[in-house]
Amino acid sequence: MLKTLPRRVGLLAALAAALLAGGCASMDRCDRNTAVGAAVGGVAGSVLTDQSTLGTVGGAVAGGVLGRGRGC
Repeated sequence: MLKTLPRRVGLLAALAAALLAGGCASMDRCDRNTAVGAAVGGVAGSVLTDQSTLGTVGGAVAGGVLGRGRGC
């Protein structure tokens, strides 16, 4: 049972990533830049603040604003 758990988790993660990536197909360039900026900003905020909720949310907001502002 324990040997198959990582395989199942990996399969579920790959399936979730495929479903989420498919949802971005109809986005325009500005929306995609906003989403990418928010994701990168959220990860950066989390890393820089030792996984603080406020840092993660603040990073996501800042990244989304910067991503949206670039060429939109």
